[in-house]
Amino acid sequence: MRQARERALIEGWERVSVLVLTACVAACLSGCVVVTARSAASASPTPAVAGATALDAKPSVSALVGSWRVDLRPTPDAPPYYQSFVIASVETGRFTGSFYGAPISEGRINLDWGAHRIAFVTGDASTSYYHSAVLRDGRLEGLTRAPGRGFLAFWTAEQEKR
Repeated sequence: MRQARERALIEGWERVSVLVLTACVAACLSGCVVVTARSAASASPTPAVAGATALDAKPSVSALVGSWRVDLRPTPDAPPYYQSFVIASVETGRFTGSFYGAPISEGRINLDWGAHRIAFVTGDASTSYYHSAVLRDGRLEGLTRAPGRGFLAFWTAEQEKR
């Protein structure tokens, strides 16, 4: 009996360790983390963040398609610096389009956590740019990381009228 309890405890901690690692990766990719905790006695996920949405409530990808006006200001008190983000098509977890005039590669959509989460790559002559965002209240909140240029930038985007 004691060995079974110890094994269940170890398995529970292993699950938590994997989830913490997943949360760290999510933080790096999108700047927003929803941690899910699992007990050793339960196989179903339990939201560990107040206000987390149900996992089975997947939103529609159609909300992402279209043109977005991205504000790339470097600091909150800087004047707006607008560029274009276009999501041209979506298909089974993937999307195509352009960001800041550059074609998107590796466009991915994740709806598994009850929200629109996206990640994609663009590039120019100097480096690759890794982007991620989450759709909140009709607005995209994103991060761009450019390892070759050594920066991490926060941005927001509003969808243009259709």
